[in-house]
Amino acid sequence: MRRTIGLILCNVLAGTALLAQNAVDLPQQEEKDKAKRAVAKQQEKRAQRASVIEFRGQHAFDEKELRSQLKEQITTIDDFGLTAARGDDLAFFLAVFYRKHGYAKVDVRYVIESSDRLRLEINEGPLMTLGNVIFDGNTREPAEKLFEYAVGPTRERYSKLQKNLPFVGADVQEGADLVHRFYIAEGFLDAVVDPPRYTYREQSNQVDAIIPIHEGKQYFFGDVSFSGRAIYDAETLRGQMLDLLQQPYTDARVADIPRRLQTYFKTRGYYDVKVEATGAPEEAVNGRVPVEIAIAAGPLYHFDGVTVSGLDRLRPGYVTKRFSKLSGQTYSPDVLDERFRTLMGTGLFNVLQIKPVPVDGNLLRLDISAEEAKSKEFGLAIGYGSYEGGIFGVLFRDRDLFGYGRPLTTSIEVSQRGYKGEIAYEDPFFFDTDFAFKARLAALTFDFDGYSKFELGGRLELTRKITKQDEAGVIFAVRHVEITSAAIKPIFLGETSYFVNTLGFTNTFDLRESPLVSPRGLVINNTLDLALNAFGSDIEFVRGTVRVGYYIPFGPKPLAPGVVEDNTGSGLQRWFRQSSLAFGARAGIIHSLTTSGADEATAIPIDERFFNGGGNTVRSFGERDLGPHDRKGHPIGGEFFTIFNIEYTVPIFGELEGALFTDAGNLLPTAEEPGLDDMRYALGVGLRYKLPIGPVRLDYGVNPNPQNGEDFGAFHFSFGFAF
Repeated sequence: MRRTIGLILCNVLAGTALLAQNAVDLPQQEEKDKAKRAVAKQQEKRAQRASVIEFRGQHAFDEKELRSQLKEQITTIDDFGLTAARGDDLAFFLAVFYRKHGYAKVDVRYVIESSDRLRLEINEGPLMTLGNVIFDGNTREPAEKLFEYAVGPTRERYSKLQKNLPFVGADVQEGADLVHRFYIAEGFLDAVVDPPRYTYREQSNQVDAIIPIHEGKQYFFGDVSFSGRAIYDAETLRGQMLDLLQQPYTDARVADIPRRLQTYFKTRGYYDVKVEATGAPEEAVNGRVPVEIAIAAGPLYHFDGVTVSGLDRLRPGYVTKRFSKLSGQTYSPDVLDERFRTLMGTGLFNVLQIKPVPVDGNLLRLDISAEEAKSKEFGLAIGYGSYEGGIFGVLFRDRDLFGYGRPLTTSIEVSQRGYKGEIAYEDPFFFDTDFAFKARLAALTFDFDGYSKFELGGRLELTRKITKQDEAGVIFAVRHVEITSAAIKPIFLGETSYFVNTLGFTNTFDLRESPLVSPRGLVINNTLDLALNAFGSDIEFVRGTVRVGYYIPFGPKPLAPGVVEDNTGSGLQRWFRQSSLAFGARAGIIHSLTTSGADEATAIPIDERFFNGGGNTVRSFGERDLGPHDRKGHPIGGEFFTIFNIEYTVPIFGELEGALFTDAGNLLPTAEEPGLDDMRYALGVGLRYKLPIGPVRLDYGVNPNPQNGEDFGAFHFSFGFAF
């Protein structure tokens, strides 16, 4: 009985709630219906008012393009009706469009035929191109440099290789303004650039532009004096802005002086430093402008406590422990920036703001506000490699396992040659230290040319940053390898089922900027692995590798404030400045610590040997195809290799680049006599499409001296940098 009453009561309450909800939803639905009727009515009125607009006389552009350019004006006429003023606007903007494309003599007239019908009569005139650009009055700056600024606004809309640019008066005027700005940036504070004058050449439909220039005097930095509590001597302070003082005097460079000096003081703990720089061009002597710099260094600050807000899933201690060691140390924005980059690199945050707040005793409390990123990620990947064939991958990652900020990643990858499954765990701050820990478990099968293998194993990595650029690590790996099938004779295979447990040491010295996109600088990487019976390994060997890469983009580094970008020079010069050159060298050696009786050459199993050739090595050979082969043509690897690469890339269009490269390398069967014997080479071309995580590459390498059984060259399709 009680249960029945309870059910009835629940039904009554549910019915009441439903009626209440309907009572609330009813006005909302009425409002929605009312809004829909209003929109429909407005569309009906617009359809009734829609005017017929006719174009006559156009040849250079089709009607669809003209309507697209006048979309806003046509919509206004459709909404509010056709009037003489709106017809005049339509004709005016159509003429502007034509002039912007070089039809300087275009004439557009409008005729209102009825209340809803308008005709636009177009007399396009000839296409006028820009002829000579003459600079009248320039004595200190060459005309070739000024020309690039003058035609810059027009050049932006057309290919850099196009010679005959359309004449657009508004663009030439904007170019003259850029010329004036250039003069100011070069220290010509009194420079005047008059409006351009034009000469029309009717026979050739060209327009010559004359740009009058009054250069005036060029100013440079003169005496620099310091006042106030400067802490450091004048020589030291001048050294922080020496590059500025060696350039022409400009207000922008004067404004950059306080930023330079404030950075210098703040990196040394003077958080509240004040710097003012004042130039006096009116007091210049022989074009040298005196500058006075007032400095108030303020007190020396030290780090204090940390507060964190905005965290929901991640435990606050994950953040505070990154800064707790700073307590009592001298304030340094560089240290904060390094900690900030480290935390953002974890992928746990969308936003992370660190605000130093002065507290008692010249201390700075760090108030940190955060916005967490989504911690769980599911991804699918589809790709293709010239060796692996089609590739399909599935990934699931939890970046914030149990709220401790430790990522766990599981992935499966299937290709036409095999499969791989992996589980990876990371602790970027191992036991709240500066060490990073990674653990991986993986199983894979793969079909190489000549043999197939199954591998099961795990890997533990412990790494630490010694300096900002130098990182060292220790790696312990345990693997079981089994050759499941082989077309290669056993004498060349070595052990076909074995455990190999290695203790490895790595060191990476990386001076590159943006390693994934347009790297600049030097990188050196070394590894050393030991496999010993003491570690439970069935085989014993020592293996070492070294890699050196040097990347030289010819474009400028990011500009400092107040420095004007140099866009001058010929198209070829600008093209060269966007190109880059890269050098790479790699070598490796593996040496057995035991022998196998008479079969000493097979003491190293085939899957532990080095291979050469392919999209990341010597690109005139197929993958793993350079070096020793058996009689059936299967590669059997070697114990010593070298690889040398040079690559020059140039822009083609947008993110697409072209590449010229040359490679060299060898692969020797034993490590007894390492050297540069039997070197093989590649000459090739390629295409690169730049992505935020690295380029997609298509390369073809030519073998300049193919030997018996070797191909003339090889195609390679891959992802990432070649070396």
